[in-house]
Amino acid sequence: MEFNMMLMSRLFRSTSSIMRNKSAVLVMVTLGLLVITFNFWNVLYLESKRDCPDLFPNNSQPLVYAAFGRKLDSGYLEHVFTLLERAGYVRGRIYSSDWNLLWAYEYPFRVLKTQLVNLAKHKKVNHFPGSGYITNKVNLATSGKKKTQKKSNNHRGIKIQPLIDLDLKTPGTFVQEYVRKPLLIDGHKFDIGVYTIISSIEPLRVYIYDGDILFRFCPEKYHPFDEKEIDKYVIGDDYLPIWNVSSLKPYYSDLGFGMKESFNAYLLTLGKDPKIVWQQVDDAIRTMLLRRELSLASASSKFASSRNFFEMIRVDFVVDEDLNVFIMEANMSPNLSSQHFPPNRLMYEQVIYNVLKLIGIIPSGYRNSAGTDDELLSQPEVAFKDLVVFPERCAASRCVNCSNVECKLCKPCLTNELKTVLIEAFKEHTRRHLCRRVVPPSLMPEEMEDGVDVKGLTEINQLMHFWFHGKCLLESSWC
Repeated sequence: MEFNMMLMSRLFRSTSSIMRNKSAVLVMVTLGLLVITFNFWNVLYLESKRDCPDLFPNNSQPLVYAAFGRKLDSGYLEHVFTLLERAGYVRGRIYSSDWNLLWAYEYPFRVLKTQLVNLAKHKKVNHFPGSGYITNKVNLATSGKKKTQKKSNNHRGIKIQPLIDLDLKTPGTFVQEYVRKPLLIDGHKFDIGVYTIISSIEPLRVYIYDGDILFRFCPEKYHPFDEKEIDKYVIGDDYLPIWNVSSLKPYYSDLGFGMKESFNAYLLTLGKDPKIVWQQVDDAIRTMLLRRELSLASASSKFASSRNFFEMIRVDFVVDEDLNVFIMEANMSPNLSSQHFPPNRLMYEQVIYNVLKLIGIIPSGYRNSAGTDDELLSQPEVAFKDLVVFPERCAASRCVNCSNVECKLCKPCLTNELKTVLIEAFKEHTRRHLCRRVVPPSLMPEEMEDGVDVKGLTEINQLMHFWFHGKCLLESSWC
């Protein structure tokens, strides 16, 4: 602005001499218009910066997402696209190299393996190689936890049949025991869908979205038994929503509670403790994934880095009258469309937001002109003092050398690779919002139950367990 005033002053001081020359007058007018135009656009620019702050300072290129799946614009990924675009992303093409995030509805590693095998470290994909070890029903049926009956390995094709009619020779067919005496609400059987985020494979870190849980009810009442009426026992797309279940509607619709809290309140009226259900859910998810840790790590080892990948699944459960919980299935790409049930829109968008926030896909930091993380700006976020744990143990004489696993978290023994892992884990903890960590748990490995052989975990996973326990001992918010 001072430069502009000086320029205008000189123009006016020279007016008397310039007026002697008509061509000079034209020059003066032209320069004056240029100054006014510059000031006008400068004001507009400053106003736009105030009202619409730049999400990506020092980086002229916006972040780009690509999508993979069939009929992508039919609406089933509407909320995913909406949340990404709210965060400043623009949509790009799958087969270009400019995307920062690939959101795949279908398993992408068969069609896009060549493109995904050696990704740059800043790129993220919403599936892990080998995720079928969790979401394939046959693999899930051999994970060592209680399951319900399934008749087909496909998403559909579930049937209730007597033993004499079973055809076990059909490819993709298997049998599981049917849950006897399921818990009914107003006569309807239901399942519980828990959104689960796997943020890292090696080491394994798993979170549960704790903001709410999806409840779906069979549209027909469970009794009387009729194997031909599949809607009594199997929950499909046209399920009965919670706001149409009389015993839960007062909590959900009238008082504004979420699905989980409405269910909890109902159980309390029956004299039942809902904590029994949720503890089993946590244990089941934890055990299921810990048992697949080596398989997932092996599948990811064929790619340049497993850190490019994350996974959000929905694990479905059924509960019996005694509040025993059974895994029903794990969905690789759970439905996130509210087209059929518009009231679910808020929950789906909250789930997506929490996933993006946890993984760090929603921009929150600064990038320098080279497009890489500025170390000086990122240092205050995670300092070394935030990483160290077990002060008494690390000060002991036995940790003078680094041969003991328990000493490898101490400063003299901490490798750069492990330091990077701990920084990632620390950042996830600060970004977790409504997500709650279930792997690693806050207990020491030797204190874990459910038959999980923690000694069979890789060393990096054991160290991750120790580190979170150490953080828990220092600060209860980590527990």
